[in-house]
Amino acid sequence: MGDDEFLQEALTHVDMVYNLARRMTSSREDAEDLVQETYARALKAWRRERPRHMPPWLATICLNAARSLHRRRKNRPAEVLHGGLLDDLPAAGDTSEQALAELERDAVRRALARLPVEQREAISLMDLCGFTAAQVGKMLGVSRNTILSRVHRGHKRLAVLLEEVVGGEA
Repeated sequence: MGDDEFLQEALTHVDMVYNLARRMTSSREDAEDLVQETYARALKAWRRERPRHMPPWLATICLNAARSLHRRRKNRPAEVLHGGLLDDLPAAGDTSEQALAELERDAVRRALARLPVEQREAISLMDLCGFTAAQVGKMLGVSRNTILSRVHRGHKRLAVLLEEVVGGEA
């Protein structure tokens, strides 16, 4: 019953874990490996002790696994955001609008990848995964105010980077 209970509860959050993994890695393959590593570590930990709040617990495991991966590779992560699994479906509307939206997503991906890792983690967890500043602070081992500062500075830096991209294309 224990492993089945884990699977039932943990697999409802696989999209969140994948999206976070995608932001912490440079390729889909690495993100998929990171998700597998996250769930393997989570199951092992689950067998010892049940967490109270599954999403922050899984996100913390994913971040720690990503950091371990990057330490092993001895390079800074170059994250690339991905719009989601629905991007591969056939076009349902105006393809020119979809093309422009993809260009915008690509600009955001490239800009986010250029942020310092602390800001990128804070923004990914708060803005893209929906965690509160307090939850993110607990996951990263820093205060809520530090997270708010990282997100604020990261947003300002993103705006500058996106302006450079837009200005460079004009």
